[in-house]
Amino acid sequence: MPPQPRPIWHQKPDRVQTHILVCFLAYVLWKTLGQLCRQAGLGDEPRKVLAELAMIRVIDVVVPTRSGVDLHKRCVTRPTDHQAILLQRLGLHLPSRMKPIDAPQEPM
Repeated sequence: MPPQPRPIWHQKPDRVQTHILVCFLAYVLWKTLGQLCRQAGLGDEPRKVLAELAMIRVIDVVVPTRSGVDLHKRCVTRPTDHQAILLQRLGLHLPSRMKPIDAPQEPM
C-alpha cells in the first residue's frame, strides 16, 4: 500500500484533518473574495485588493490614568481614499466602534 499523502509536520490523524479543514476554509474565503471582486468590477484576482486592504490596521491604545487604572481602546485606522473606494465597491464597511478589549490580567 502506498504511503498516504499528508503534511509533513502533522503525524496525528486529527491534526491532519484539522489542517485540511483550515486549507479548505482558506480556499473558500479566497474564492468568495474573488467573486466579490468580480461582481464589483475589480477583476478576478483578489491578491491586489487583499494586499491593499491588509494595510488597514487595528490598534490597541492603552492610556494610563492617575488612579492607576489603564484605559484600553481598540481603534481601526482610517482607510486611505483608495481603500475607501475598494471597501465601497465591495460593499464592506469598517466598524465605527469596536468591542472594548479586556485589560490584560497580571500574573498572581
